[in-house]
Amino acid sequence: MSDAELVLRSTRVITPGGTRAASVAVAGGTIAAVLPYDAPVPAGAHLEDLGDDALLPGLVDTHVHVNDPGRTEWEGFWTATRAAAAGGITTLIDMPLNSLPPTTDVGRLRTKQRVAADKAHIDVGFWGGALPDNVTDLRPLHEAGVFGFKAFLSPSGVDEFPHLGPEQLARSLAEIAAFDGLLIVHAEDPRHLAAAPQHGGPKYADFLASRPRDAEDAAIAHLVELAKRQGARVHVLHLSSSDALPVIAAAKADGVRVTVETCPHYLTLTAEEVPDGASEFKCCPPIREAANQDLLWQALADGTVDCVVTDHSPSTADLKTDDFSTAWGGISSLQLSLPAVWTEARGRGHGLEDVVRWMAARTARLAGLDARKGAIAPGRDADFAVLDPERSFTVDPAALQHRNRVTAYAGRTLYGVVKSTWLRGQRIVADGEFTEPKGRLLTRSP
Repeated sequence: MSDAELVLRSTRVITPGGTRAASVAVAGGTIAAVLPYDAPVPAGAHLEDLGDDALLPGLVDTHVHVNDPGRTEWEGFWTATRAAAAGGITTLIDMPLNSLPPTTDVGRLRTKQRVAADKAHIDVGFWGGALPDNVTDLRPLHEAGVFGFKAFLSPSGVDEFPHLGPEQLARSLAEIAAFDGLLIVHAEDPRHLAAAPQHGGPKYADFLASRPRDAEDAAIAHLVELAKRQGARVHVLHLSSSDALPVIAAAKADGVRVTVETCPHYLTLTAEEVPDGASEFKCCPPIREAANQDLLWQALADGTVDCVVTDHSPSTADLKTDDFSTAWGGISSLQLSLPAVWTEARGRGHGLEDVVRWMAARTARLAGLDARKGAIAPGRDADFAVLDPERSFTVDPAALQHRNRVTAYAGRTLYGVVKSTWLRGQRIVADGEFTEPKGRLLTRSP
């Protein structure tokens, strides 16, 4: 402990063993020890006394669309990582699409890494993309350090990232399974989408009907059956349909290597409250009814759903028209995900330990980063979020850091104010003031 240069002390430190009063010693950017609250401060170390504010591990968000390069008018690494840092997120994994070019071969990965290198306020890693014509690029991307591969089973919304048909999915998954990689999947079946009524216009009920639950249910059932046959690792992205939960639970019980995420908007917003024409609420799959939401919360509690991520998918404001059929589908929530989830979780009897499990520990494990990220424990990176969980605030879009300040949370009262965020023992934001970028580019551990 003689080499510790920093000690953070709080009456509420969220550790893997529970919440307790503790002093967390940091040396060389790493957590050196979690000590009793009143442990002597090592000579030469700076004490940061947080009082009753909660000390959380920095959150790990494995589903973020940064859109940089190519669509930087939508978002970029500078703005996205500032928004993440303001929300207590210290690691994000960038999705391979909505940037130009998409991350579908090693050269394109290198392009994205060069763009991100000097703009990242937090640590950033990258997913690769699985397309109908890039099966031979998957292993080189894996060896170059991507964390896994994103695929769509229905149209993605951008022409340069086409979806996989059933035979293409089987071929890509077989290739990924051969090197024990991870396929992460937007699971909506295009046949069910095509059969659904497509009215267009401003009515949210019409949009909801156009993206029925059975599109998710069928795609997920096919995916888990294929993963079972091939012994492959798969991850279901942004689950919104509670009807798919029995299939997922049965697959897990049967030993299928499947994990599942959901998102803050599915856990905190409901179809019943979405105004007509308010496409800031549009995402695919869609926000569903309150009864559906209750079942998603139950699935989080029992472990059928593993984790919570943002699916931060911004666009310019002009693409958020009042016609749900043509408006861009995506909800921006990097800065607000922790308070949004915490507000609903506390009302349902969950504690901060649950939120940390869903938004830090399990997301770090999904990405294979759990040796360094996602917990306040010796040997982990000294990444922290300092939260006042009892303090509330009203969401003001003008206070958001992401590039286009369109948000479905505008005007909502949320609990949980992030007072500061720390990356490897350095405070990177406090009370709205940011340091220069200190993030690193991450690659998958061999």
